[in-house]
Amino acid sequence: QVQLVESGGGLVQAGGSLRLSCAASEGTFGSYYMGWFRQAPGKEREFIVGINYGGGATSYADSVKGRFTISRNNLKNTVYLQMNSLKPEDTAVYYCAARSTWRQSIIPNEYDYWGQGTQVTVSS
Repeated sequence: QVQLVESGGGLVQAGGSLRLSCAASEGTFGSYYMGWFRQAPGKEREFIVGINYGGGATSYADSVKGRFTISRNNLKNTVYLQMNSLKPEDTAVYYCAARSTWRQSIIPNEYDYWGQGTQVTVSS
């Protein structure tokens, strides 16, 4: 059982930046494909970015390309999401998730473990 704990959310003005962290309890963290999702009120959970175990391949949703950057440190069992040029439409609860496979996926149901989420609010 992998436990994921997100941190770093908060309130920021439009144009600002935040860095989210997701710490995993599992020692084999390096073998998991990791993803970040977000869910705004009244909307479905949306895939935004993913990263494979080596950190060499990522997949970004069009809505965050050029503004968000994912990275991971397998020695620290942590994945990060650097969010720049934030917009009010980025307001949502952000979740990290893990797949116990190296294959990437944008489908929430294909992830095995989820964090509790962290709120990001961008004011205009």
